[in-house]
Amino acid sequence: MTGARAAARIDPQAAQAICEGRHGDPFAFLGPHPAGKEWRVTVWQPGAEKVWLKPGGATTEVPGFPGLFVGKTKSREYRIRAVAGDAEWIVDDPYRFGPVLGEIDEYLLGEGTHHQLWDALGAHPMEHEGVGGTHFAVWAPNAQRVSVIGGFNFWDGRRHPMRQRGATGVWEIFVPGVGVGESYKYEIRTAAGEILPHKADPVGFGSEHAPATASVVRDLGGPLWSDDEWMERRHRENGVDAPISIYEVHLGSWRRAPGDRMLSYVELADQLVDYAHDMGFTHLEFMPVSEYPFDGSWGYQPIGLFAPTIRHGTPDEFRALIDAAHRKGLGVILDWVPGHFPSDIHGLGRFDGTPLYEHGDPREGFHQDWNTLIYNYGRREVKNYLTANALYWLEEYHVDGLRVDAVASMLYRDYSRADGEWVPNIHGGRENLEAIAMLRDMNVAAYGTYPGIMTAAEESTSFPGVSRPVDQGGLGFGFKWNMGWMNDTLSYIQKDPIHRKYHHHQMTFGLHYAWSENFILPISHDEVVHGKGSMIAKMPGEGAEKFANLRAYYGFMWTHPGKKLLFMGCEFAQGREWTHQQSLDWHQLDIPEHRGVQRLIRDLNTLYRSNGALHHHDSRPDGFEWIEAGDAEASVFVFLRRGAAGDPPIVVAVNMTPVDRPYRIGLPSGGTWAEVMNTDAAIYGGQDRGNFGRIHAEDQPWHGRPHSAEIRLPPLSVVVFRQD
Repeated sequence: MTGARAAARIDPQAAQAICEGRHGDPFAFLGPHPAGKEWRVTVWQPGAEKVWLKPGGATTEVPGFPGLFVGKTKSREYRIRAVAGDAEWIVDDPYRFGPVLGEIDEYLLGEGTHHQLWDALGAHPMEHEGVGGTHFAVWAPNAQRVSVIGGFNFWDGRRHPMRQRGATGVWEIFVPGVGVGESYKYEIRTAAGEILPHKADPVGFGSEHAPATASVVRDLGGPLWSDDEWMERRHRENGVDAPISIYEVHLGSWRRAPGDRMLSYVELADQLVDYAHDMGFTHLEFMPVSEYPFDGSWGYQPIGLFAPTIRHGTPDEFRALIDAAHRKGLGVILDWVPGHFPSDIHGLGRFDGTPLYEHGDPREGFHQDWNTLIYNYGRREVKNYLTANALYWLEEYHVDGLRVDAVASMLYRDYSRADGEWVPNIHGGRENLEAIAMLRDMNVAAYGTYPGIMTAAEESTSFPGVSRPVDQGGLGFGFKWNMGWMNDTLSYIQKDPIHRKYHHHQMTFGLHYAWSENFILPISHDEVVHGKGSMIAKMPGEGAEKFANLRAYYGFMWTHPGKKLLFMGCEFAQGREWTHQQSLDWHQLDIPEHRGVQRLIRDLNTLYRSNGALHHHDSRPDGFEWIEAGDAEASVFVFLRRGAAGDPPIVVAVNMTPVDRPYRIGLPSGGTWAEVMNTDAAIYGGQDRGNFGRIHAEDQPWHGRPHSAEIRLPPLSVVVFRQD
């Protein structure tokens, strides 16, 4: 059959659909198809005037369908040569390549159990059938047609329609010649024939700089890690009996470069890592780094869940930041946001023209508080998407933990909703059973695949078993933020000391439930924004008294059972409320009082890490005893901390009034006790009122103990004694 006769026999309806970008099965029409001992090739090259196959020779344009050509070749490994005016180009035909996704991928995708989803979906630079290019794959089950678009095809959705993979709803195509750094999106035609606003890749590994919104091809292969030593021992650094002191950081405002430029990942790997290490923190926690469109969301409204934000550099540079932290002995925790996502038109909302990732009913699928959408956790593909995303950060970036944001909003269907504004679960209750199942699945997969990691929940209710294993009926998190402790103690410390005796219970109540979960004591970014003021601004009094109150509060926090988390800037008592738009006020370290608080935090971290009594039983009752919990009139608290066998016990005395007190405290044993911390020390900005470095236990029973000592308890201070 001649080329002209073959062109004349082209199905006109299919040809029209290709030319108009409506064809849902382009590989059935385009590319090579058997014709005896040869291949009959239909070529789609919009704008071309003439086309040749190499090998194969000239093709014939299909009458009435500009850009469609038909020819023959004896080899499937042909190339296309095309001309238009003075322009000439030679390309590989994307429609001559077979699928990249295999049967196992299809099975796992359809089942919703592909825990390495990012290996199947997204944009992967590769060599396929001997040719270099990029494989694109995206889930859009209700689309009529999906095309990948970018500068490589003039952002024209007609040029690269994709192949649908059976019942999975996944579309894929290998585009020869497309490489790392190329920007792309997906053009989706709905079942009703509507062309949607162009969508970023839900599994894209990189993004353009805002306000541009395209995804960017990135190569995840071949990372150069030098953190083997850390990875081998991190299970000990993340355990419930380890000292964990977390420095929470917003990367864009921790420090700025000259010209008010955000620091790059490379600069942060030097400056931030060295600072956190010098300050004695054990972990860094980054507020969300998954790509997000709006700076003012601080990352809590992410769209590119698989893309480290380009604001600070490339994925490889982000890896280098984590690698640098590990070499310094610092773990890295990422804030992870599976609770909601923004409705920006290039994002996940109505991705294929239907409520795909979100619920269709706004009573289930829309957050009134944040004007964001809620994932449909009950859909197996969405559950798979979120679980795999958690594993992705642990695998590809060696992240040591995930702190899950807004868990309470996920657990309850009536969260922040009035009666009639929410849909009960299948049993008529308020619990979101599907979200609970997703969180359990994520934790089981994360701990099962990467046993050295940690997960932590920001959960503000009394939901039972947040940090209990799934096989014991829990959610499976390693830790839970102690929001109750934070609210109670901050409420107490903000009161004038003269009134504190009426609120004494706010400092002791946390010990009634301290062992119900594996708790982290959080002073996070949420406590220093939205008109709440900075930590130092919360303190009552003026001048030196404010700093004394804050030092005493930090002393109480670091000696209280529970792991520690402190937001950046709080460690040197920044004066103003935090804003994401500018650097911390590092110049305040020129002021002795601020410098003193910074030194206190450094020394508290050292004390906490080097004394097993202060961390070994953080999550167990074995290591804590009240010595004096009821002296409300004096606003004094005294307690005992014990560690593992061989750890010297520690006694902590707290004075929350501006009265310099001689005070007798009970001691569990005799001998000499060293004063290892005094928040009133001059090096911290205090007045050096203390106990001359040590006290001697007397054989005088007190506070129900066989021994005791008269100590000096300075105003607004915490004094810590360790048995020699």
